[in-house]
Amino acid sequence: MIAPMKAMAVLQDTLGAAGRAGMRWSTSWWQVVHVGALVLVLALTPSTYESGNRRSLARHIYIGTVPVIPWFAVLSALISLVLIRIVIVTAASYGLSQYALEMVVRVLVLELIPLGAALFVALRVTVPSGAELSRMSERGELQRMQAAGLDPVRHELMPRVIAGIVAVAMLAALSCLIAMLLAYISVYSFSFGAFRGFTRAIGNIFEPEVALILFVKTLLFALAVSLIPVGSLLRGRADATTTRTSAALDSLVRMFLAILLIETGSLVGNYS
Repeated sequence: MIAPMKAMAVLQDTLGAAGRAGMRWSTSWWQVVHVGALVLVLALTPSTYESGNRRSLARHIYIGTVPVIPWFAVLSALISLVLIRIVIVTAASYGLSQYALEMVVRVLVLELIPLGAALFVALRVTVPSGAELSRMSERGELQRMQAAGLDPVRHELMPRVIAGIVAVAMLAALSCLIAMLLAYISVYSFSFGAFRGFTRAIGNIFEPEVALILFVKTLLFALAVSLIPVGSLLRGRADATTTRTSAALDSLVRMFLAILLIETGSLVGNYS
């Protein structure tokens, strides 16, 4: 009689723990959605772009984008050159040289470049920015800012989120241009006579639905890597039992999960 009662108690504890974990998980995602809604409302509010806010927004966009452009451009060019060479040699070995350009564009521009830009910005810009916001909250700087009549969401949170979105978009666009240039040189060398055929091939790949999927995927990547680290900050402030380290790890898990789901959806949309 005692054994079934113990088993029932263990089952109830397990179900209760699972329910609490699911509730915390749902709450954390709701916080991310809430932050996104706040940023969207503030971005559409004219008073957000007053002189002080403009300087803060421009400073965060500059810090989050300009210093990482040279490193990312070099890294993107090297990786693109290696992958382009692999695809061209592999296609030639199977007698499929006429499809090499299409394979390069689909592999690099449609799939790898937006993903690489989002991960690079997450590791170099948005995750450190979220950690900096967390330290500012622990030191009481955000509370003192609010006491002085300044909105921390408007002055600190929104510029960092917008900076992450702009950084992903700019790095993805730059990498696409670099990959296109390297693909043209690798396939046609430095002959300008093949430019018309190159643009025709690119136009055949970027049909309206493909271009729309690429745009939406890049935007969703940018939102995921910009909003989720901030959502973890708000969760850490709201939950006293959550340490900064556990909140950061949890945000990384949720961010990679969101990126995986977005990439899976884009693959289904492009190749279904």
